[in-house]
Amino acid sequence: MMTRLAFAALLVCLSSTAQTQTYPSQPIRIISGFPAGTTADISARVVGAKMGEILKGQVVVENRPGAASSIAAASVARADKDGYTLYIGSAANIINAAQNPNLTFDFIKDFTPIALLTSTPTVLAVTPELGVKNVKDLIAAAKAKPDGISFGSSGVASSTHLALELFNSLAGVKIQHIPYTGSPQVITDMLANRIQGYFSPASTVMGHIAAGKLVALGTTDPKRTTILPDLPTMVEAGVPDCVSVLWFGLVAPSGTPQAVIDRLSKAANEALKSEDVAKSLQGSSIARLGGTPEEFRRHIADENTRWTKVVADAGLRK
Repeated sequence: MMTRLAFAALLVCLSSTAQTQTYPSQPIRIISGFPAGTTADISARVVGAKMGEILKGQVVVENRPGAASSIAAASVARADKDGYTLYIGSAANIINAAQNPNLTFDFIKDFTPIALLTSTPTVLAVTPELGVKNVKDLIAAAKAKPDGISFGSSGVASSTHLALELFNSLAGVKIQHIPYTGSPQVITDMLANRIQGYFSPASTVMGHIAAGKLVALGTTDPKRTTILPDLPTMVEAGVPDCVSVLWFGLVAPSGTPQAVIDRLSKAANEALKSEDVAKSLQGSSIARLGGTPEEFRRHIADENTRWTKVVADAGLRK
């Protein structure tokens, strides 16, 4: 004879199954912690729109920038675990956690991975006036003048800052860090030759590189990207382990039904394979990734190990 507890569990299971079978029955929201027009925003909108077609529902993107995306992440961590409120996570979430142990949420424990969506190459760009043509030249110049070369970043402990700290550590150099509030200000000062370099998102500098106003030395991707096939990786340029990927992926609050996670993951991967999504992302210098929830989980764990060490070595932990 079925106990009351077992009967209650059965009812919960049946209710969950029914909800999954009708999912989605209302709009799905993807919350982005970055402003409109950023790689996170473009990725969420382009892939999300196609996912809506595949799921026969509506997917909308909401931007809640602030605190290096932590405000948005915290709100989703507290959202209902029903698959209708998702978050586009990034390397910024790993870095934030490594730097600040007092966040109100735990990115690894409070979120369930759905699919790794996109990445954009990080380009090591310098001014022509610096007079270097490759990474080896830059290392030699930096060793000859410790603190004599300045690189900008989009903020203290940002992805662009930590890419510089990683390079300094691995190359055995000391390039001075100048923090800004965003990429536009960095580029303005580079073009005026007030600073000499920047580990920049590709989309921010490619126009200036094509015009000859800046010089690209390499990318921090693990392998050559289809977006910049002729540019060597930092590893190829002689700096082993200098890998820093600006990645973006969908996650849901932990406790979201696995069937919903699987359905969302399948839709996301199908969307990434579509020709119109590929064309839209390529035009914004964004590469498609994809993969299973478990593969994304392993990626997050690897990133956590990498950036926790970089933050600690750079003395950036609060």
